[in-house]
Amino acid sequence: MALYGIETESIRAFDALLESGRTVTVTAHTHPDGDALGSVSALVAYLRERRGKDAAAVLPDSPAATVRFIVPDSVPLLCHDTDPEACLARIAASDLVILLDANGFSRTEGLQEAFEASPAPKALIDHHVGPDTDRFRVAFSTPDVSSASELLYYVLLELPDIGGDARRLPADAARALLTGMTTDTNNFANSVYPGTFRMAAELLAAGVDRDAVLADLYNRYRENRVRVMGYLQYEKLRITPEGLAFIVATRDILERFDVDEGETEGLVNIPLSIDRVKMSILLKEEKDHFRVSIRSKKGFSARACAMAHFHGGGHENASGGKLWWPADIPGPEAADAYLEQVSRACLS
Repeated sequence: MALYGIETESIRAFDALLESGRTVTVTAHTHPDGDALGSVSALVAYLRERRGKDAAAVLPDSPAATVRFIVPDSVPLLCHDTDPEACLARIAASDLVILLDANGFSRTEGLQEAFEASPAPKALIDHHVGPDTDRFRVAFSTPDVSSASELLYYVLLELPDIGGDARRLPADAARALLTGMTTDTNNFANSVYPGTFRMAAELLAAGVDRDAVLADLYNRYRENRVRVMGYLQYEKLRITPEGLAFIVATRDILERFDVDEGETEGLVNIPLSIDRVKMSILLKEEKDHFRVSIRSKKGFSARACAMAHFHGGGHENASGGKLWWPADIPGPEAADAYLEQVSRACLS
């Protein structure tokens, strides 16, 4: 058995699926983050260059501008929010579907019905708890790995045509894998395992320019991001007696600073640098709900908090969910009081 429980029989079955498929659609969860984009891009690049497949990425939403660069020009990308008919036609024409960085097709939201109705065989590569494995012919699933990008890396290494040599990966795939893993570990700050460092070392040795990756990830933001991040930390950060730090980013603030999708990425991590903070929650207002991001220090469960109070889930120290009104709270103005209750429930 290889690293992360990747079994030889599963690799053989996956390799056979890849060999038999001609039109392969690769997808991931809604609001795709860096790990989703990195893993999807890497697999599509591999399938096209190494296996000669008609492979394409089909996503529920267009990537945020801050992470769009992760998808190279060599990877065809269709997004349901901008071209729903093309996405549905692509899914209908596919003879193999692969889901990455999501534990089931419910995470693809508007595409869920089409994916579940497709008669094509399906494969899963994911690192979240509670995988819906019954829907998949082959499933690689373990939460004890940094990212879907890392898990995919070790799956690809086991395939016969790669043979354990990262230098055989297409250059676009190798770069996307390192980028995806870097985002989900917050640049090696959390969810890091021995295999994570091994992956990074092997990809660097294979020629990936990590300095360029970091420059694209962290040094290409608009001025708006810096200003709104400063404002939210100074004006909106609250810390409860139990040690919950929270920030509520209401729509008026986001509009005032002209914030684009992805431009508050990383904000939820910052309050954890405060000694007495045990957990950090960021709420971002959308049409009829808040999108919720939760991070926690070791010994405090972000996942349990997300499941109990925000209709969500994820990893032990990095999770997310949603807070709806009027189902959960009367309206956006009630968010602070709700978070005070959450603090007592999750940290007392």
